[in-house]
Parts: sequence; C-alpha cells; structure tokens
Amino acid sequence: MAVKLRLTRMGRRHRPFFRINAIESTAPRDGKILEKIGHYDPIEKDTSKQIVLNRERIQYWLEKGAIPSDTVSQILVRQGIKHKYAEERAKHRSQALKLARAKGRPFNKAEKAAAVQKAPPAEEKPAEQKPAAEKQEKEKK
Repeated sequence: MAVKLRLTRMGRRHRPFFRINAIESTAPRDGKILEKIGHYDPIEKDTSKQIVLNRERIQYWLEKGAIPSDTVSQILVRQGIKHKYAEERAKHRSQALKLARAKGRPFNKAEKAAAVQKAPPAEEKPAEQKPAAEKQEKEKK
C-alpha cells in the first residue's frame, strides 16, 4: 500500500481550510484517510496558528515511505521538517536552472518578464505588407 501525505479541502466557499492527512495513494482528494496529521488555514492572520502539525506522526509516515505532495512538501520544509523528497526536488530544480542558464533561456516568470521588456519590438509590418503587395500584382495579371 503506497501512502501519500496530502491536503484535504474543507471549509465553506471562499473560506478554505485544509487538513494534512496520510492517505492511500489511490484514494481521491477528499476520500477516506488513514490519519489526520495536521491542518493548514491560509486565511488565519496569526502565523503560529496557520499551520499545526503533529511532528511525531509526520516523521513516522515519512520513515514508512509516505510521499508528500508538492504543497505538503513545501509546508513541511517551511516548518523545518526535512525529507528526501524535498532534497531531490531542490536538486532537480538546480540542474534545470543550470541548463537554462547554459542555453541562455529565462528560468522563472520574473526572468521571462525581464526578457520581454528588454527585447526590442520586432518589425513585422514589412513582412505583412510584402504578401499583400504580391497578391495585388497577381490580381493585376
């Protein structure tokens, strides 16, 4: 049985509240859970109450081979719980960054926006006018 650490959405409309659960990997997002191991309230103003985790149980499930989702992984890293999946993701991201730098391509949204602003506007008008001029010459013949 493969176990994942995932979020379950709760709360009413426009007031989301998430439980962090250990769930069998084949279960749907809001399906049957194995164990509730914390909760995350993104709307809570007090940051100490925003994320509540049962660290012992999280460590237990990670040692048993549970794989956290990307969002849960980010939450765990922010709370100081290190795990091998976050390290692997950071390693892959740094390799992708090196490849992007080597090819001279922008890597994130900020770099893409800066590249668009830096690039001079391409002159496409002559290219568009040329086919129109050719069509007019063909019509005359």
